[in-house]
Amino acid sequence: MKALIGLSGGVDSSVAAYLMMEDGYTCVGATMQLYTGQDKGCCDTTNADDARAVADRLGIPFHVLDFSEDFRARVMDHFTMSYESGLTPNPCIECNRHLKFGLFLQSALELGCDCIVTGHYARIVQDGSRYLLRKAADESKDQTYFLYSLTQHQLQHTRFPLGELTKADARVIAEQQGFLNAKKRDSQDICFIPDGDYLAFLQRYTGKTYPAGAYLDQNGNTVGTHKGAVAYTLGQRKGLNLAMGEPVYVCAKDMEKNTVTVGPNEALYRKELLANDWNWIAIEGLTAPIRVAAKARSRMTEQPATVYPEENGFARVVFDEPQRALTPGQAVVLYDGDTVIGGGTITEIL
Repeated sequence: MKALIGLSGGVDSSVAAYLMMEDGYTCVGATMQLYTGQDKGCCDTTNADDARAVADRLGIPFHVLDFSEDFRARVMDHFTMSYESGLTPNPCIECNRHLKFGLFLQSALELGCDCIVTGHYARIVQDGSRYLLRKAADESKDQTYFLYSLTQHQLQHTRFPLGELTKADARVIAEQQGFLNAKKRDSQDICFIPDGDYLAFLQRYTGKTYPAGAYLDQNGNTVGTHKGAVAYTLGQRKGLNLAMGEPVYVCAKDMEKNTVTVGPNEALYRKELLANDWNWIAIEGLTAPIRVAAKARSRMTEQPATVYPEENGFARVVFDEPQRALTPGQAVVLYDGDTVIGGGTITEIL
């Protein structure tokens, strides 16, 4: 069996490559060149050099796959258009959907490989004719929220060797193998916005200047001036620069009117959302209401809910208890225990 290893330059993908070789696979290493406009992040040139060094140490061939144009179109353009529409997208999910498990898998098959391998913390198991995505054994590192878009074809041709390991286990293996990245820190930033300044990125990327507008309270009264509605997301408190005698949070945005509504924390809690663009993994499709545990952002603990099928491929998720800052543009992922049922993109908070 031959595997194309997605080497990012980090410790996880390096250990994944080693484990696949130990398991008897013929391995080829590859780094995706996605974006090189920053000096840090998950896909810069330094990381490509680190990836090549790991491939050399393992004695495997190494390729650099230039997906930069596709990354710009599929991830960066999508990110920009989403923010300008008032949504809060997750670019890592789009990158996984279109690049890491789309074009990268296509390249692997063209190279005569049987599967692709990444350093994600998740597990894939076969149940009859169906492939299931399950949480990592180390739930603190679990990345299934970002992987819900994987299709049956992609799951069939993907391996996650770290699914049964902890991060500490991976670092021990990396040190034992003499990998130069054994103690390298994890990348936490969006690779094309390493400084976290979304507004500055949007202005650079689009060449636009986003106009200031009115902050409104929950009664529609103007209480201040914001720096452009595109710069804010639901639930945000930091950076509002409002003195209202009590903490306030972004509760709503009107992109046409360029207004941002603020209010108390309790105003952020809602129970229902509508989502589309669903990918079902554990089931063929949603034909009747089912009980689930739902997660509406990556750092949220999944919560009991019921999901109802709606027309035109939409589904409505109703939580048992109100949840804070449910946000259009984010993913909602459904679980049954440690198994991913499926996931979709939030379009509306009801």
